[in-house]
Amino acid sequence: MLSRAVRPALNAGAAASVRPVAANAANYATLREIEQRLKSIKNIEKITKTMKIVASTKLNRAQRAMTESRSYGETSNTVFEKAETKPIESEDKKTLIIVASSDKGLCGGIHSGLTRATRRMLEKKPNSDLVVLGEKCKAQLSRSNAKNIRLSFAGVGKDVPTFADAQAIADQVSLLPTDYGDVQIMYNKFINATSYEATPIEAFSEEAIANSPQFAQFEIDDEVLANLREYALANSLYWALAEGHACEQSARRNAMDNASKNAGDMINKFQILYNRTRQAVITGEFVEIITGASASEE
Repeated sequence: MLSRAVRPALNAGAAASVRPVAANAANYATLREIEQRLKSIKNIEKITKTMKIVASTKLNRAQRAMTESRSYGETSNTVFEKAETKPIESEDKKTLIIVASSDKGLCGGIHSGLTRATRRMLEKKPNSDLVVLGEKCKAQLSRSNAKNIRLSFAGVGKDVPTFADAQAIADQVSLLPTDYGDVQIMYNKFINATSYEATPIEAFSEEAIANSPQFAQFEIDDEVLANLREYALANSLYWALAEGHACEQSARRNAMDNASKNAGDMINKFQILYNRTRQAVITGEFVEIITGASASEE
């Protein structure tokens, strides 16, 4: 039977042997958490690098489509410039703003910049109506200007825009009951591979085209004036959609490139933290072994 003097020493030794185990368990849990976090960041880096490659491939196609679309829009603009067409300025006439965005995100602030430019236009003309192409700008504008939205389109930005897509949108816009004096198409203008700018395109109403000072020199019958106006609107929409799509792919490529670089920096930091924590755990285990050996010798 053990004496009372020996029991406290055994209890103290048992307590001392339990404490390092608990500390080791905490260290191993921390190591495991760091390792899992490191693995997650590496997976994210793989995804962002893949998305950057995909965006770079799509950007080449988007830029070719953008170059082709400019000939459509610039041709219409040349006609209206020679005809000296001006928007109708009247308090009785409302302005229609067509916002050309898309449904996809992960491309920086390209959609929010377009939304801010549209809101600035609405501050000057609060009674303007909105037609929104794409769910991103629609969601943003619905929070502040839901009452101005008259028409919206989903499924925009899945692929390179075509003239048929622009024609289908122009058909629906032409069916709006309001007679607008001014039509503005707000889109992202492609400046270079790293920058873009929210820019409006003037798309004139049928009345504005008919009242052009030099329009008579084109010898266009009044019966086909509505068709001309719709065709010009489709040209401008095609231009805006194609150029906006190129801006979106460029912005997505840049965003994924920055995300990949940030992930790489985080991987380096967590790798250093993992190595230091692992070394601390190993050092602690050595200290415990040496301490236990010294205690047993005594």
